Amino acid sequence: MLTADIRSAFLNFFARNDHRVLASSPVVPRGDASLLFANAGMVQFKNVFTGLEVPTFPRVTTAQKCIRAGGKHNDLDQVGFTARHHTFFEMLGNFSFGDYFKEEAIEYAWTFLTAELGIPRSKLLVTIHSSDEDAGRLWRKIAGDITIIPISSSDNFWSMGETGPCGPCSEIFYDHGDDVPGGMPGTADENGDRYVEIWNIVFMQLEKKSDGEMIKLSRQSIDTGMGLERIAAVMQGVCDNYDTDILKKIIESMAAGDGSRDDAQKHSRRAIADHVRAISFLIADGVLPSNEGRGYVLRRILRRALRHGNLMGLTEPFLFKLCDVVVDLMGDAYQELRKAQATIGSVVRLEEEKFLDTLDRGLKMLQQELEQLPSGGLLMGDVAFKLYDTYGFPLDLTQDVLKTHGIGVDLAGFDAALQDQRRRAKWAGSGTSTEGDLWRILRAKLGPTEFCGYETMSCFSQIVAIVQNGEEVQALSSGRAQLLVEKTPFYAESGGQCGDAGEIKTANGLFAVADTKKYGDALIVHEGELLVGSIGVSDLGELAIDRQRRRKIMANHSATHLLQAALKQVLGNHVAQRGSRLDDRGLRFDFSHGSAVTAEDLQKIENLVNSWIIDGLTMQLRVLDRNEAINSGATALFGEKYGDLVRTVRFYNPGSEEEISFELCGGTHVSNSSEIGLFKILFETSIGSGIRRIEAISGIGILHHVIGLEKLLRQSSEPVKCSPEELPAKILSISDELKKKKQELAVWKQRVAMSALHIVEKADLILQYALLEAYSPDDLRGLKDNMSILDRSICIFVSEDHAVGKIHVIVIVGKDLQKQHPASSLLKGAMEIIGGKGGGNAVCAQCSGGNNLQQATDVLEAILRQIS
Repeated sequence: MLTADIRSAFLNFFARNDHRVLASSPVVPRGDASLLFANAGMVQFKNVFTGLEVPTFPRVTTAQKCIRAGGKHNDLDQVGFTARHHTFFEMLGNFSFGDYFKEEAIEYAWTFLTAELGIPRSKLLVTIHSSDEDAGRLWRKIAGDITIIPISSSDNFWSMGETGPCGPCSEIFYDHGDDVPGGMPGTADENGDRYVEIWNIVFMQLEKKSDGEMIKLSRQSIDTGMGLERIAAVMQGVCDNYDTDILKKIIESMAAGDGSRDDAQKHSRRAIADHVRAISFLIADGVLPSNEGRGYVLRRILRRALRHGNLMGLTEPFLFKLCDVVVDLMGDAYQELRKAQATIGSVVRLEEEKFLDTLDRGLKMLQQELEQLPSGGLLMGDVAFKLYDTYGFPLDLTQDVLKTHGIGVDLAGFDAALQDQRRRAKWAGSGTSTEGDLWRILRAKLGPTEFCGYETMSCFSQIVAIVQNGEEVQALSSGRAQLLVEKTPFYAESGGQCGDAGEIKTANGLFAVADTKKYGDALIVHEGELLVGSIGVSDLGELAIDRQRRRKIMANHSATHLLQAALKQVLGNHVAQRGSRLDDRGLRFDFSHGSAVTAEDLQKIENLVNSWIIDGLTMQLRVLDRNEAINSGATALFGEKYGDLVRTVRFYNPGSEEEISFELCGGTHVSNSSEIGLFKILFETSIGSGIRRIEAISGIGILHHVIGLEKLLRQSSEPVKCSPEELPAKILSISDELKKKKQELAVWKQRVAMSALHIVEKADLILQYALLEAYSPDDLRGLKDNMSILDRSICIFVSEDHAVGKIHVIVIVGKDLQKQHPASSLLKGAMEIIGGKGGGNAVCAQCSGGNNLQQATDVLEAILRQIS
């Protein structure tokens, strides 16, 4: 039974049993800073389980995309070497939100496995928590004489965090047979491959309070998860997930590409097959390679896959082609892969090309370090880590290379650098509830806030709660606070659009709203400060948005839609939004594109947007079924979570009916593009591999920008005594004159330095050294570039730079002395004295540091002592 058929059978089974089939949420949890990636099926329902959201359906089923690579859930280092560790996997799940409970959950699982899939009853066994007698009784009732193993450890008790919903769980295991090593759950050999957990059923029946007390939940729920790769292995008669159809096809396509099926490369092929799925889904859901957070984890996965390719002898980009294989195999189930296919390919190829370059430079760096190290020496830990982190060399690879030269690695130094890297990659979240108990209580007590801001900019509404300093209060007499009302025209920050500002007036007080936020899916919270009088719960308030600010925000939001349409028209349909931010001051738009946008294309894009503004396009709002909207061509944001019904924004030419832009969007917009006024791109830049950013302004913001530029021109022209019109020519003239003076100064400094050189001839070398003043690091490099170094000479320059209060040092060594006296080794004595930073190789090394210029002589003497 193919993986795709198992996925369909699972979802169809639960659909027949009155479950609503929902799409997988993105692998990046939206609005949840506590998680790095979605690592289980329940993640998209977290706010439902904690009470922050009201479930749309009482029972649902999903096939969830999951990532475990980074933070608390990190299987990265084991991937490729075991049968079941993955960075990407699919989790099949069925969920009940206060509807059915233990008996039905067990019945559904047992029926699906034995009746739908036809797994022999004798091959299955279950564990329960030792305190959960109900589960044991129900398993015996439903499954008869099935083996039931009570487990007392936390393995069979699940909790969301330090506080919140929790409960015992029951795990279903499959027995692969006595020819596979491993013991039953709860035994010393339980980590073997014979008995494999395939399904976990969590009975969410308790709530853990902050003081540790457990109370029974009024609405008991069910959360289950079955690993698709694991059940696919069962149904396909294998005990290794990498022998299942999807992973096997990826491995086979890769082996065909490199012409090799050597078993010695088995681990590398498996790791690549796993990693390419994680890479494809991460990029499709909006994650891009970077040096921090989620992007850093993606880059590490990419480079780990590419390093395995290098071990297989692959010297040309190959991974981007495997991404296409992933799309072919999984694109029907996950349409976001097909929509992002061009972006995935371009981002991965760019990363591959950069890695091949850094890999080559890494090998050269290692060779340079080897030349300076004696046999039996140690490679510094920070150097080994730089090879690991920057160039993709794992520690064992570096050790293997060094072993043939009789050189080891400073493991303590490597570990210290590695811990620092893990601190950078660690996610700030804790895995606990994002908003905490207070917002959950308020959500349950008050229900959702009604939003009327699409139709009006003001309304009357009753104040239903006040929060100050994290606590609910009945009245506010001063200071900052958060107000909740029954109905509001204030738009809460979401979808890249900032929250509204304005004021709330009551009979006795005036509250200035500085920002508006949303908690969960329902609570709209007005954040601000009491300016006059006092405000209490149950007061009737007049809520009024800052209309002028809102109009600017609407203009910038609508301009953002037109900008995306223009980008697609000028650059191509591969352009996809990767993020945005807009407020009353301007807009920022991030999009996929493999290279810098030329000045000519930027002008075309700007002109196109302005032509649509002048044309007076009509804006049409419609609420549609999500699939209907997307099938009709509406643009959706990669990785965004949408409900069954979506709000769409369409701009079209009323005369020709030509559609210019059609997007899924919950923000606020102008009714006609002419209300935008004008559009101006400020700049375009790179923010990551294959991702560009445009910042722009519209309407009155452009006038303010022009006024600022005129002022800047006047201020710049006055010191050089010319008009603003003459300034460009004046700048060129001054630049040419400065260049000429710099050249003259460099020649003069070269002569002074040469005249200051002390020359000492010894039997085996010629020593040249000078103590200089006011030479910068660039000046010293200039001296090196413009002087001839004899094969048997060593030249040292030490400069006291009064301008920055530092000492600069450069050491240059002739080729006959580079093994005996490598420049980088000679420099170490200087660095110890001034505590500076620097580096180099056997030929030339340079450093700067210290704040005591009197140390210059000590530095020079320290270097000279090493030579003598």
